[in-house]
Amino acid sequence: MSITADQAAEKPGAVAATVPPHPQRYRGSGFGRQVAVLSGRSLRALRDPALVLPGVLEPILMLTVFSQVFRSVAETSTFPEGVSYIDFLLPAFLVTSAVSAGLKSGVALTTELGNGIIARFRSMPIHTASILIGRSVADTALSAVNMVVLLAAGALIFGYEPGGGFLGAVGCLLVAVLLSWSLGWIFMAMSAWLRRPEALQPVGGIVNLVLLFASNAFVPADGLPGWLRAFASVNPMSHAITAARDLSMGRADAATVLAPLGICAVLVALTAPLAVHSFRRAS
Repeated sequence: MSITADQAAEKPGAVAATVPPHPQRYRGSGFGRQVAVLSGRSLRALRDPALVLPGVLEPILMLTVFSQVFRSVAETSTFPEGVSYIDFLLPAFLVTSAVSAGLKSGVALTTELGNGIIARFRSMPIHTASILIGRSVADTALSAVNMVVLLAAGALIFGYEPGGGFLGAVGCLLVAVLLSWSLGWIFMAMSAWLRRPEALQPVGGIVNLVLLFASNAFVPADGLPGWLRAFASVNPMSHAITAARDLSMGRADAATVLAPLGICAVLVALTAPLAVHSFRRAS
């Protein structure tokens, strides 16, 4: 029931009761909530099987080809004694697939820069870092699932039997996942600079090619030519492969494992702030 002016004069408190309180300005959700929502958004976009199956099948097909083409390497004098080629190769494939996963993070962001989604996010009370962290979390989770499938396929189809047992396989997987997460930040920083998927993909392909074949992924480093062995000794992927392989075989030491972990930490510390700064300017 409405209150007249005379009634309001007689009852001052009635006017105060009808005046709504001053609304507080909405400042957006918390940072953690933003990351969770944006991560979920990126994962929901992958409900399309056409987007998921290629990422699952590609490493399995490549493992099939490379395990057959290079299996004679196991007969050379430089190959570790008592180790099958699939046990030697599969940990390396987990690590090399991390490069492809990181590249996908960068390509996805360049696509969203081009279609205006990032600009729409920037018009909302959303922190730039939460956009990038959400993408990183989602892509790393998907990469981990693909690696688990690859491990299962290696065990069921190719006879992969890690000498380190289940814990060794898990340690190998964690090294590859950590590398995937750290490389994703490099490619996300590059995506803000290149701005187009067709520009980023060739660059990522070259980086992947150099790091992959100039490493100890397919043959022991002792079997490489001298100049290539020297490059492989400083190749970060070689250190990650060595750590993953030794964990899988149950013969890893602390120095071998800490080396790639330190490299990943340095990569993220350098490239994550650069990626956030670049995206603030690009979007």
